[in-house]
Amino acid sequence: MKKIAILIPVFNRLENTKQCIAQLHKLVSLASFRYSDFTIVLIDDGSSDGTSDWLAEHHPEVLVLQGDGNLWWSGGINMGARYALDEMKADYVLLWNNDILAADDYFQELDALVGQMDGPVILGSKIYFFGDPKRENLIWSYGGYFNPRNGKRGMYGYEAADTEEYLKPKNVDWLPGMGTLVPIEVLRTVGLWDAKVFPQYHGDSDYTLRAKKAGYTQTVYGQLRIFNDSNTTGLDHGGSFKGLWKACTDIRSNLNIRKACKFYRRHARSPLAYQALLVSYAMETGSVIKYKLGLKKKEI
Repeated sequence: MKKIAILIPVFNRLENTKQCIAQLHKLVSLASFRYSDFTIVLIDDGSSDGTSDWLAEHHPEVLVLQGDGNLWWSGGINMGARYALDEMKADYVLLWNNDILAADDYFQELDALVGQMDGPVILGSKIYFFGDPKRENLIWSYGGYFNPRNGKRGMYGYEAADTEEYLKPKNVDWLPGMGTLVPIEVLRTVGLWDAKVFPQYHGDSDYTLRAKKAGYTQTVYGQLRIFNDSNTTGLDHGGSFKGLWKACTDIRSNLNIRKACKFYRRHARSPLAYQALLVSYAMETGSVIKYKLGLKKKEI
């Protein structure tokens, strides 16, 4: 049996955690597997809403690690990964969030893949939009791509309908921080997530790009299906220049300029790559202008 630590970093949002743990309890704690032994490891980064107390009372099977409120995503994952490596002697860590749900057969399918594994491959999941009626049943991610020469970066399958194309295994450049299974060997070779440079956003793509550079294959499998509530995380500009500035400077935003520049400085291989970065911010600025001119409505 392979020991797999499911790492869930949280800060408040107890209702999300309740829903997440209830499903994992059903799909993991009450289930049996042929090749895998799952342990839920939740990293509570100083929540003030009673998260740890609720877990102790209702789900004592969940192993809870305590942060000081300054871990952010990468630091939380690192705390869980160190525990999995040093204390659990785990074989894998599975990156998870408290705002995602899994298909009912997710862990059975993952167990089957673990049984077929020949060598240290990082496994990725097919991720759907969740909680957005306009994009219901559309794909959010089928793994990520990054071209170090022209700087183009994104996710395969974004807003695409789920077709047979997304049932085929696909090797990718990077993987998001949810539904990603990382062999412990990768941690020993690549190290941990860069919590200093990328404490929140870019931490997942930076890590898996580094893993790819170290020679590890990353493959998305269409039978591993999870659903991501993208409305609960991050900041956007909200249709205002003030909001755009905040999004470009806040650590909680994927648009943070300093972090984006550091990402390109680390992974780009040509000055031309920065052109794609400039274009992306020009498009965000253009989006705000469209809001101001009434050419684009805010999404509710």
